[in-house]
Amino acid sequence: MALNCAMLNETRDPIPLPHEHFILTIDSGAEIILHIPDTPPEGSASAGGSGSQKLKATGRIWITDSRFLFTSSPDSSFDSLTVPLPAILSTKFEQPTFGGNYLTFEIKPSSGGGLTAGTNIELRLKNRPMFEFVAILEKTRERAIYMRRQPPEEDGLPTYTSPEESGSVSMISGIPVENPPDYVS
Repeated sequence: MALNCAMLNETRDPIPLPHEHFILTIDSGAEIILHIPDTPPEGSASAGGSGSQKLKATGRIWITDSRFLFTSSPDSSFDSLTVPLPAILSTKFEQPTFGGNYLTFEIKPSSGGGLTAGTNIELRLKNRPMFEFVAILEKTRERAIYMRRQPPEEDGLPTYTSPEESGSVSMISGIPVENPPDYVS
């Protein structure tokens, strides 16, 4: 089962999207626990849920400039997970008294991706410092959100009017001279 699935090649590495760049790769020792909350059955008005799920997998992680990707080992409860970075709603770095540090984050699921609203992910790394990973993920996520908010770039240059066409520019000996603004005293 793939959740918000990623396209993988024959070595189970993700195939990058057009203009996508890989920022970080963790080749082993990543553990993810997905907490998928109750969802009402389709077409039902009842408040009862179909039961929450807790899926656990170990595998590899990639962070690109636009996505968080995870592929699991063959014996895991799900195959792969893809989360667009702007869909990570909140993150929390946990430092328990007993046990290793881990990261939790809530995601906004993609439609048809197999996840529901309120899905949380717990991420633990066995062979890598968690604090370094969190810093890279947060910086990349902030950049992706910033880039998504930017207006699309226009292809052409802006059109300019020549000084002769503009009524606010005077010409003296063929040199444009802008008039100062009219001030009211």
